[in-house]
Amino acid sequence: MTDELGAKAPKYQRIADELRRDIREGVYRPGDRLPAETTLLDRFRSQLPSLSLPTLRQAIALLRAEGLIESRQGVGTFVKENRRLQRRSRSRYGRARDDKKLLTSHLNHEITFAGIGPVPPYIIEAAGLDQTTEMVIRRRTLRDRETGKPEELGASYLPMEYAGGTFLEEPTVVPKALFLCMEDLSGKRYAHARDQWLVRVPSVVESDLLDLGTGSQVIHVIHVARADDGTLLEISESVWPADRIVVIDEYPITQQAEPPDVPSDI
Repeated sequence: MTDELGAKAPKYQRIADELRRDIREGVYRPGDRLPAETTLLDRFRSQLPSLSLPTLRQAIALLRAEGLIESRQGVGTFVKENRRLQRRSRSRYGRARDDKKLLTSHLNHEITFAGIGPVPPYIIEAAGLDQTTEMVIRRRTLRDRETGKPEELGASYLPMEYAGGTFLEEPTVVPKALFLCMEDLSGKRYAHARDQWLVRVPSVVESDLLDLGTGSQVIHVIHVARADDGTLLEISESVWPADRIVVIDEYPITQQAEPPDVPSDI
């Protein structure tokens, strides 16, 4: 048995390395069922005579946590489909202005809540708002049109002075990109945005709504958008299963010096 960490690596890591390599090289393809535990034990015991079932299961759990495989109750363990949704952050405004359509048309939008409510503390912190701020809140779940699988949980927080008492308080999908609706209502144009990215363990509710397995992680982005004069127009947040997306960021290379990175406890 060869592995990436050498012969001194833990047994479960060496088994995981070999199975991971099998998946990458196409021995087991997306959708394939992995051999039964007894078959895998026979295979690896020829190289690791003292291998135990708990150690094998530890290796399987590691690959599951990495998002390479998934276990189906009463059926078996399968190689996950390598289907990642592309998320483009900086270019989404320009594309929406071009086609005036929702950018994620391959996803079904379900508005799970729309109305006035208090803003969560982490959103207040990200946008520098007053602790007692209330905004129009629109919560959503996005599902793959083909599979029906939940792919994103999100929410938008909109200033009362522009969104209050409007159609944005209704739990229906808007006819065009939300930022275009806000530009119409406010008479201002989105000009500056700040994104805060975080990879973290999902909450119990997020795990349930996104149908996540044990050991999964999510990517959480908080997007704060302002007009040229600094007016806050929107705060949005999105939570995605980390193993189902790839984030693509294309941008012009600035010739101006950027401020130094500042260490953060976040």
